[in-house]
Amino acid sequence: MFAQTQSSWLSRLGQYHPRLIAAAMAMNDNDLPKAEPLLRAHLKEDPFDVAAIRLFAELAGRIGRNKDAETLLRRALELSPAFTAARANLALVLYRQNRPLEAIAELDQVIAEEPDNAGVGNLKAASLSRLGDFDDALGVYAEVLKRVPNQPRVWMSYGHVLKTVGQLDEGIAAYRRAIEIMPTLGEAWWSLANLKTYRFSDADIAAMEAALTAPDLPDDDRFHLDFTLGKALEDRGQADASFAHYAAGNALRRTQIDYEAQEVSRHVDRSITLYTPDVFERRAGQGCDAPDPIFILGMPRAGSTLVEQILASHSQVEGTMELPDMPALAKRQRPYPEGVAQLSGGDLRALGEEFLQRTRIHRKTGRPFYIDKLPNNWVHVPLIHLILPNARIIDARRHPLGCCFSNFKQHFARGQTFSYDLEDMGRYYADYVRLMAHVDRVLPGRVHRVIYERMVDDTEAEVRALLDYCGLPFEDACLAFHQTERAVRTPSSEQVRQPIYRDGTEAWKPYDRWLDPLRGALGPALEHYPDAPPAW
Repeated sequence: MFAQTQSSWLSRLGQYHPRLIAAAMAMNDNDLPKAEPLLRAHLKEDPFDVAAIRLFAELAGRIGRNKDAETLLRRALELSPAFTAARANLALVLYRQNRPLEAIAELDQVIAEEPDNAGVGNLKAASLSRLGDFDDALGVYAEVLKRVPNQPRVWMSYGHVLKTVGQLDEGIAAYRRAIEIMPTLGEAWWSLANLKTYRFSDADIAAMEAALTAPDLPDDDRFHLDFTLGKALEDRGQADASFAHYAAGNALRRTQIDYEAQEVSRHVDRSITLYTPDVFERRAGQGCDAPDPIFILGMPRAGSTLVEQILASHSQVEGTMELPDMPALAKRQRPYPEGVAQLSGGDLRALGEEFLQRTRIHRKTGRPFYIDKLPNNWVHVPLIHLILPNARIIDARRHPLGCCFSNFKQHFARGQTFSYDLEDMGRYYADYVRLMAHVDRVLPGRVHRVIYERMVDDTEAEVRALLDYCGLPFEDACLAFHQTERAVRTPSSEQVRQPIYRDGTEAWKPYDRWLDPLRGALGPALEHYPDAPPAW
């Protein structure tokens, strides 16, 4: 939305100060270091120029300083409450900070002024989806598309929500409409592939290959097309061509992200040093004693959505989504994890209560237990135990080669920055196993582990053990989980709407000859699976 409003900006440059024009042009060329001093100088000279304040907010948003952007936009609206474009930008910044309710409040004001603004309607629907209000989101998308039926990205977003609520045919039709309008829109092609159950025709493959040859094809479209062709060719058993596309898509995506594997390794080292048995013994009985949350964590693509679907089929458990709240709480404990050692019993209890309060908005039923399925919460297991000692913690684990290669084939909409290089991925998996092995030693029995292959081989026994750990009585619905009607947001959404199957456990084998970098990084974690290496 910032980019759209900047385009209109550039068409009206003549009415602005030359310094502001130069800053806008620099930002249009993505030369942010040049734009910042120009904006600072202009605002020092004229601190009440709301157009400049808004442009400075865009600069802050582009470099990830969303809180600064919010402050600037609120200042612009304080000076000019009718500045609708700034209000729309504020809504986007709030959405980026996982504050969808506040974003919707601002968007409703914008929509009252600009009812035909497709970008605003799209953002409101996305905010409603983030809250789990999917029916309302679908209604907003339908209204937007009535007014602007040729917006491919809106059709694609509409398809995402349709898929989430299980309206698969309608979702496919929406993705297809997006592609019809814009054949090079790589994300729409990937959205079809990301259904996991969709199969591409010869004509589809030819269309995607043609799209890859389009002049000036943006990188985002290119890597999405590569990931999609990798999946399409994998389904046809063409491993060589498939891997070439997967490798190209990952290599291009890797150039766009800032990820250092050693940072995760150092965090694990420091956590192992900090979280000793004595630390947990001295904190026993502290924290918030509510038993409501069930955390399902581990590696992505390890069966966590399956475990969630099984538990959410129980009459006492509500499935929600991958909640961002535990990482947000952890981020405040600076330095982390060492800052946790300075927290008092009251602090720990307050953090647990804050987690419950922050996540309450995602609870739509009266069920006593609810699931947070953010896989990356494995990094925060010791903190989870300290602030919510009665919460259940489930580690969903899958064979290292199967799990990691499944991640390599997956383009994630956000996060999971470790997943675009086989060596990075192996190291991340090994660090995850290493920290969880430490937790098992210092808090024996605290975490329940679900091994994916065992769940496939003896589903009933594993489901019963899972329910026993959660203190829940057995219910037949947990075995018929594929019949449970609920929204599922992850890439496995269509897979968990089918009975359990073994095929996915072997999918890495045709690619075995390319996986040596992964094997080397996994080290003992591969050799000793499903157990942790004894030395860990």
